[in-house]
Order: sequence, then C-alpha cells, then structure tokens
Amino acid sequence: RKHLQKPRLRAVDLAQKVQQEKLKSGEKPRLRAVDLAQKVQQEKGKRPAAEADPPVSGQQRRVTELKRFSLQLQNVHPNVLAKHLHKSVLYQDKDLVIINKPYGVPVREDSGVTSISSVLPVLSKMMDGMKINSDFQLLPCLGLEKETSGALLLARREEVVEHILNLNRNNQVQIKYWVITVGVPVPSEGVIDIPVIEREVTGSQPHYKMALSPLFRMNDAGDGVTKVRANRQAHSAVTKYRVIDSSNGCSLVELQPYTRVKHQTRVHMAYALTCPILGDHKYSHWSKLAPQKLPERVLGKLGLQQSKIRYLPLHLLARQLTLQGTNQAEIQVSCPLPKYFIQTLNRLQLTLPDKKD
Repeated sequence: RKHLQKPRLRAVDLAQKVQQEKLKSGEKPRLRAVDLAQKVQQEKGKRPAAEADPPVSGQQRRVTELKRFSLQLQNVHPNVLAKHLHKSVLYQDKDLVIINKPYGVPVREDSGVTSISSVLPVLSKMMDGMKINSDFQLLPCLGLEKETSGALLLARREEVVEHILNLNRNNQVQIKYWVITVGVPVPSEGVIDIPVIEREVTGSQPHYKMALSPLFRMNDAGDGVTKVRANRQAHSAVTKYRVIDSSNGCSLVELQPYTRVKHQTRVHMAYALTCPILGDHKYSHWSKLAPQKLPERVLGKLGLQQSKIRYLPLHLLARQLTLQGTNQAEIQVSCPLPKYFIQTLNRLQLTLPDKKD
C-alpha cells in the first residue's frame, strides 16, 4: 500500500499546476497580491519626474499628522486612550484630577467615537493601581469643546462635582485660554460684554451658529448708541482679553471668560473684535460653511496652501486653571502647549511671555 499511494501535492505545487493548466487553455493567470504589489512598485519607478507627487511641506505634513492623530484617538480601543490620558495627568489629590485633554477628542459621547467620558472607568482603575475592588471613580465637572485642548477638570466623587459647580456658578473657577488669532485686536486689552444667541443661517447650506445679540446699536444720526430690548433667548457673555504678542498679522491672545456660553470665546473674537481664532472654520464666515480664508502673508508664514487649510486645527488652548480646593487651598495648574501650537507660534514669530507672566 505504501509504495502504491500517490504523494500529496503541496499548496505551492497545486498553485503552479493550476497556473500551467490555465496557460494551456489560453486563460490569463490571476495576479497574486504579492505580484500585484511588485507590479505597482515597478510602475511607480517608471513614472517620469514630472508626474511624481509634488513635495509636501513640513507644515502640511504636520497638519495631516495631527488630523490622523486626532482620528486615531477617537477610534482606538478605550484602553489606549486611557493610557494616553494617564500619562497626561497634570494634577491630582484626594478630590480632584486635572488632565491635559488632547485636541479633537470629545469629552462626552459623540456619535460613536471614543470620548473622554467613555474611558474614565478604565483611567480610574489605572490611577488606583488596577485594584479589583476599587471605589475610585472619575467624573467630568466642567467640559471642554471637542476641538479645544488643555486643562480638563475631573472629580473623584459626586459631592466634589457639586462643589465645583457651585464654585463655577459664583465665578470662582478661573480658566485662562491662549489663542492664536488672525488679526490684531484693537485695543490690545479690554472686556467684551455682548450677549450671545443661537441663530439659523439660511441659504444653500442651512445650519445653526452662535451669534452676537448686542444690547446697543448705532443711532440714526450715527453719532451715538441707542439701547435696544434684550432678546429673551440670548445668553449673557463676558470675556476679558489681553494681547500677549503680535507679528505677521496674527496675535497670541489670552482670554478669560467670566461666563460659560457655547462657543463664547470663538464668537467674541470673530464677530466682536473681527479677529477669528486660527483654524476656526465655523466662525470665520457667517453665511456659509467653508474652510477659513487666510491672508497670503499668513499662508506664506505657515507654509500652507489655501486648499489645505481645512486640516488646520483650532488654536484654542485651556492654558491655566485656578480654583479653590475642598480644603480651601488654592489650586493652580498650567497646561503645556501642544506641539502644533508651538510650531505655529514659531512660524508666525510670536513670542511667549516671560515665566513670571
């Protein structure tokens, strides 16, 4: 039996036999994945220099990397995002934890993407040494917008959340933001006290935006102002601002909102001071949804083409957080600048303030 049994064909021999049969029958053999990959590589090598992909500037590459990084954080396994946040803890005590929130990640659930809230149970276990029976928990107190990076406050107990909300209602939680603006605010410091309201923008792309709802308007003679009736749906919004430095038609500005209204700082900068935040594609135009339009001078300094501006991130950072802890001691935390923020400052030749500031 042994000497009559036919040897088994190996997979590679069988594939070769099939190919030979197809050749005999006149049928073209199918390319294997490895052959196809080699063919594509050979074709690329044959392409003349004129047809080759244009060189990508360093800034374009960084912006694309940032976009990819942001999307990766939203779609990765929760454990990966939790590990990233664990490395970015800025402050912790028995009641509070302050983390450095990355750009582009929502604080709360947002259409199925990974959010900060969704990974807090994993992060709390990591911070408690992965104990099985742990009563350690983390709860978001005051959120940040998805496109805002910087200091994010978390509480360890429900009663601490209530304590923080009470402080916030009494204006005892101070958040200072750093923004890079397109344009130079005049005067260089002041307080914007203009209510904000949500309005519908009609047209080919109907959408909603926050807008100014001023309490005063120019009189008919044009030499003074007249008080108008406040809109019941408008929210009181007050923002203190200070220009830190300006160069090449842009500015580094410190903002301190005294109220917490949706998109308050973005609306006040874009519509009250006509100096929109760099990368604010929503509020750089009123009547349409389109990427921010930048002056040629700014594009040149950033090393960008207008067609690539849609990848430019919002340059809005929660730089400093100050509040009173449950033990009455003041807590003040400063957040490091993200890499993309520093690179933009350098390209626009904007100077950081001294450490004492």
